[in-house]
Amino acid sequence: MDMARSEVRKLADEDYTTGKHLEHAAQQARARNYQDFLIVDVDAHHYESESYKEVFEYIESPVIRRQAVESAKRGARASMLGGTIGYQDIGGRITRHELRRHDIRRHDKLAAADHRDIGMTLEWMNAMGVDYSCMFPTPMLFLGLHPQVEVEVAMCRAYNRWLCERILAVEPRIVSMLYIPFNDPEAAYNWHDQSLSIANRFISVHALGFMWFNMVHMTNWVINGLPERFPKLKVMWIESGLTWAYCLMQRLDHSYMMRTSDCPSLKRKPSEYMREMYYSSQPMEKPRDRSILEATFKMINAETQLMWSSDYPHWDFDLPSVIYDLPFLSEQGRRNILGGNAARVLGLDPKVVKKIP
Repeated sequence: MDMARSEVRKLADEDYTTGKHLEHAAQQARARNYQDFLIVDVDAHHYESESYKEVFEYIESPVIRRQAVESAKRGARASMLGGTIGYQDIGGRITRHELRRHDIRRHDKLAAADHRDIGMTLEWMNAMGVDYSCMFPTPMLFLGLHPQVEVEVAMCRAYNRWLCERILAVEPRIVSMLYIPFNDPEAAYNWHDQSLSIANRFISVHALGFMWFNMVHMTNWVINGLPERFPKLKVMWIESGLTWAYCLMQRLDHSYMMRTSDCPSLKRKPSEYMREMYYSSQPMEKPRDRSILEATFKMINAETQLMWSSDYPHWDFDLPSVIYDLPFLSEQGRRNILGGNAARVLGLDPKVVKKIP
């Protein structure tokens, strides 16, 4: 046992202190001179479960707070929050998922920071050349499936308060979107949804799930006239790639022209409303024929409406090069997608603040 732990610790010290994938990202960032680019990541993750002890302190109800603290000691299915099925580590691409299981992430050498989440986030941000990152939770994305609504609400409020006080108030380069409780677990995305229940592989659910539910919600959003009711509301669709928007625009326009009476609140074609919304790039599909991707960018007005996102540290994360290397983008379009659009929408300072190692 001692030998095994020694080997794991040696592996961490020699190979994954900063992470080989981050070393390669930094090399790429230097080669492409990202230091002159404002780069904003509108979708990245942290593992808030590693800070549950702190988050639980913010639970207002003393009864639920005590239950949370006690259940955390049991873990797995006995835990009040439970776990989910899925394979984000993909057998080694994101090596830190594996290291977490051996409890050796504490051996990572991180820059001094007020909180571990801040230190780890700034580490990968600087390596990739990212100035600002919009950080999302990971296990809590499934909190809407909790059978006790009061637990979801309590955990939601606790996490938001912890995030604002311990992370966002301390590090201006990290921003976030607050978690809002679903209050209806049956409507939340999960593997047991009837439309996905026949998929027997994680990759199948991953490929279809995000895209399918974004298409459903986008259709309901547009056809029921929300863009007309709330014309100043900025709407962004995250983590579903881009191809779904392209095909849905054509499909909805086709149906709209034949049955306009079904959506009397609309004054324009569905695609015209969709082109005014915002989209995140990840996971950006990469067809062999780049003209298909170019047409997709044109359909969604990508140079003003698309925002780059990494989805780091998930197994399918994208580096800024997925945008930077596209030959059909103008220089201004490249700068807009990598950071300018997000800075404008999120109200961020457009000044470059990163320090690529």
